[in-house]
Amino acid sequence: MSAPVLGHDQLLYTPEEAARVLRFGRSTVYELMAAGALKYVKRGRSRRIRRDELEAYVNSLELLPN
Repeated sequence: MSAPVLGHDQLLYTPEEAARVLRFGRSTVYELMAAGALKYVKRGRSRRIRRDELEAYVNSLELLPN
């Protein structure tokens, strides 16, 4: 069974979906959220990460020289 493809028009991602998009483990995403490196919104007990926050996080990563 293949994982569902996440649409580019999707505005909010669960931590699990964000982990798939970033190709990180779920616990790594929760650690980034707890450290403040990955901002999220909270409604009740649910946490969601905005698409632009994922893009900002990726753009902030330092590229290693070849």
